[in-house]
Amino acid sequence: MDETGRGPANGASTDRLTEVFDLVGPLYRRAWRRVEQDVALEGLSVGTRAVLVMLREHGPMTVPRMGRAQALSRQFVQRMVNDAAARHLVEIVPNPAHRRSSLVRLTTEGEAAATGVVDRERAMLREVGGDLTDAEITACLKVLSRLLRLLDDVDMD
Repeated sequence: MDETGRGPANGASTDRLTEVFDLVGPLYRRAWRRVEQDVALEGLSVGTRAVLVMLREHGPMTVPRMGRAQALSRQFVQRMVNDAAARHLVEIVPNPAHRRSSLVRLTTEGEAAATGVVDRERAMLREVGGDLTDAEITACLKVLSRLLRLLDDVDMD
């Protein structure tokens, strides 16, 4: 290990990383269930919600790009897009950069649904955030982002 404290993980730090992953799974599943309870008001699945929010944040995207961004299979994302399209929340438009890979973009109804879901989620997070400081949240984001980058080579299809 170098003077920064970085270097190959030893047994103790490997055990601590295992603790992180042991917490992330249940945290994700509990948050997922909470979101499912909230999006049920909109009649959306959590997967459809993820598509809508991603398009709200990043603009029109292809299905493969959405899958890569969320570490989800292309097939799963396509099912969520199909559900959203059936509800008139997204529309499929030509992609000027690639003739065979269309873009998915939000409709006005989709924008409103995504905004409503995000607003409710933020209200819920204000309640459960408790006494976490900005520094703690920043450190958590840094560690989880780094771990995610280290696993970038995992293929989801």
